[in-house]
Amino acid sequence: MALASRVSSYRVHGFEVMGSGVDVRRSSLRGMEKSVSLAVNGWSLERRMRALRLGVGGSGRGNRVVVAASPPTEDAAVMTEPLTKEDLVGYLASGCKPKEKWRIGTEHEKFGFEVGTLRPIKYEQIAELLNGLAERFDWDKIIENDYVIGLKQGKQSISLEPGGQFELSGAPLETLHQTCAEVNSHLYQVKAVAEDMGIGFLGIGFQPKWALKDIPIMPKGRYEIMRNYMPKVGSLGLDMMFRTCTVQVNLDFSSEADMIRKFRAGLALQPIATAIFANSPFTEGKPNGYLSMRSHIWTDTDNNRAGMLPFVFDDSFGFERYVDYALDVPMYFVYRNKKYIDCTGMSFRDFMAGKLAPVPGELPTLNDWENHLTTIFPEVRLKRYLEMRGADGGPWRRLCALPAFWVGLLYDEVSLQNILDLTADWTNEEREMLRRKVPVTGLKTPFRDGLLRHVAEDVLQFAKDGLERRGYKEAGFLKEVTSVVSTGVTPAENLLELYHGKWGQNVDPVFEELLY
Repeated sequence: MALASRVSSYRVHGFEVMGSGVDVRRSSLRGMEKSVSLAVNGWSLERRMRALRLGVGGSGRGNRVVVAASPPTEDAAVMTEPLTKEDLVGYLASGCKPKEKWRIGTEHEKFGFEVGTLRPIKYEQIAELLNGLAERFDWDKIIENDYVIGLKQGKQSISLEPGGQFELSGAPLETLHQTCAEVNSHLYQVKAVAEDMGIGFLGIGFQPKWALKDIPIMPKGRYEIMRNYMPKVGSLGLDMMFRTCTVQVNLDFSSEADMIRKFRAGLALQPIATAIFANSPFTEGKPNGYLSMRSHIWTDTDNNRAGMLPFVFDDSFGFERYVDYALDVPMYFVYRNKKYIDCTGMSFRDFMAGKLAPVPGELPTLNDWENHLTTIFPEVRLKRYLEMRGADGGPWRRLCALPAFWVGLLYDEVSLQNILDLTADWTNEEREMLRRKVPVTGLKTPFRDGLLRHVAEDVLQFAKDGLERRGYKEAGFLKEVTSVVSTGVTPAENLLELYHGKWGQNVDPVFEELLY
């Protein structure tokens, strides 16, 4: 029997698909079961999928299919038995899918500003913009405590970061042509509404002009908890929340072994992606000493939940090891009765034992686990897919180039093996050195007997070759970064040259230079 169940929000392939009254049918879960081909420690398929089904609860609430949500469903199922670590491992393993079902998901953030004053737009302006998009282009609104905080349309969603950064979470798509068309359609729609309001959008990695005190705060419950917690665990967490923008791509894997290979390749090369897309050299109107200030900020945001994850390169690494890591990352919150409950610094292990002090006796659902996974911020993040998280936000052509870079490397077996061979003898110390130095020196960072640019030239060729072998004529999307690699001059260095020359040491022209 296909049971229609109504939930307020859920995530498909990691892209937010939210709003009250979304129908989720059990048949879709059966389809997911069929696509899971990985055996983890000899588990049966039924046991592996038990992790997905455990979120379906009764307790007088009707049979609800609870699919991982962000933000959480308003009425999460009550657990009748504790989650086990095997359930959490099985949840990650359920992301495995055959190559023909691999998809590409791109997410990007951008800064809204008043064209007349260059000031960041306030929530009231953002709400008007969201309402305008909903009315003109048929998006569904996402509401929290009577505030419109996002939109959804099919498998795309628009959401707000803490300081009002405007994010598109794209649908899972088959080709880069579709991905770039999606970005272009989104930017057209946003521009059509925003221009009438005197609003523009800036494609850059860090707010170039305004101080933290000038940035508006969005009315989202989870952000209030994070805002209070961040200063306790690092000096730059509030800057991360309110003054950064990124572009990332989310990619699939076929098996635990395939996940491991892609995870290692992604982590090793993340500093190269950071360098190629470095685009955040200004803070409060002046050069800040970095090419990617956004990337540097992550080195002192919260090192319990960020970084290069050296354990991924251990022989013992797999889904279970990542679960162990995630269980040791302190929690931020749980969501109950339409409210975020502050659980900062507390243990998900204690939650699994019913010993979480703010909700004593309650047990987590897989919804809670998925929400916890979204509060972990390494350079590559594992959910039921892998997220490449190292790039600065930028203008629209680079929004298409970033997924092209990673698809060419990770979705082609020859290129992936070439990357693994290239990076096989890199040490944890070398990877960490690149992580620390690239935000300052970009592609000119010394590495072994040369510069990082020389490695990037080989890597970019592997990406182009991988795209050619895919057969979709996608290699042209890398043209935007070809000159960056061949010259070793990053986008940030081009901006600095303009600042010291044509712009007369005034940062304001960047709002026109990088206007969407």
